[in-house]
Amino acid sequence: MNFELQNTTRIVFGRNRIAGLDRLVGPDERVLLLFGGGSIKANGVYDQVVRSLGKRHVVVFGGVEPNPEYDTIMEARRVAREAGTTFVLGVGGGSVIDAAKFLAAVIRTDHQDPWDLLVSGGGAIDPLPNGAILTLPATGSESNPVSVISRKSRGLKLPFAIEAARPAFAILDSSTMASLSRRQMENGVTDAVTHVLEQYLTDDANLAVQYGYSEALLSTLFEAGPLLINEPTDDVRDTVMWAANQALNGLIGAGVLQDWSTHMIGHAITALYGIDHARTLSLVMPHLLRNRIDAKRRMLARLGRRVWKLDGADDHAVAMEAIDRLESFFVLMGCPVRMRDLPSVHFDIDDIVDHLERARQLPLGEHKNLHADDIRRIMLAAA
Repeated sequence: MNFELQNTTRIVFGRNRIAGLDRLVGPDERVLLLFGGGSIKANGVYDQVVRSLGKRHVVVFGGVEPNPEYDTIMEARRVAREAGTTFVLGVGGGSVIDAAKFLAAVIRTDHQDPWDLLVSGGGAIDPLPNGAILTLPATGSESNPVSVISRKSRGLKLPFAIEAARPAFAILDSSTMASLSRRQMENGVTDAVTHVLEQYLTDDANLAVQYGYSEALLSTLFEAGPLLINEPTDDVRDTVMWAANQALNGLIGAGVLQDWSTHMIGHAITALYGIDHARTLSLVMPHLLRNRIDAKRRMLARLGRRVWKLDGADDHAVAMEAIDRLESFFVLMGCPVRMRDLPSVHFDIDDIVDHLERARQLPLGEHKNLHADDIRRIMLAAA
């Protein structure tokens, strides 16, 4: 259970905390404010941010896609360089914050194609400092080093872990969630749940604290998720925002042999068909878990007993029931669990496998034993 853990992101949590942005960004910083489709202007968040930044030099760049596109980030890099940007501020959900971290990492490099530089892991990266104002809890991106970026010209969607681009601070103000659509909230809860499970449903090891914390997060999300959709209150929003952050800030994954195969398959599906990230996860995860039942039986049974409070001495039966309960939760969250739930999408399983091969991600899984034929079987089960 050897590990190192250091999370340098300063969390500023609570309602009406955007007003404190002034003390988090240096007075002489030249800020590039990055956002998505414009909802922050409609719900008043943009005005709060600009007001709090005061007289600092601010350049605004909007239009970051729900699956942030590399070419958009490169255009933002051009704007940032022309403006002499010294600080990147991402205001939005996980996609905007992913883009902000990636942008901060590439502004100062003169490499002809920073994508190739970061994929290879070669060369020196000297990111600008960046900060995050979270408006949609889901990814935990506001306090981790990972960016997931799409590149349509290559038909790829890949994760990049850039430790030096971890946000310096993150403001988590749940009042910003009040204007979210039902679909956005469904996606956020589903994404957070799968983040916990990718770290929890692996080998049974001496990780009582990490596993116990994972179980607490899952119990919280399973209880608060339906409330967020149907009976949202300030307290419920606070709970989901904090749980989603804790699901992927490094703590529950410390010392853990992690999986992430559902996410890699999901990225391929999003790259090919444009389906919401969380909805690709709900589509894949139950079928992947059933396919991997022998390897994951002990932890699935633990999930069933500790979180779902299932009875029974037969680990296999409890494990299968736990998967069924998870699948039912995804349905409750309005997310697909079969390809037929998305009748307008014409899936090609070979294309999904091809994406994983071109991304050089196979074999998948915590033991790197999930091969192309396994992916095909999992997706056929999801048909």
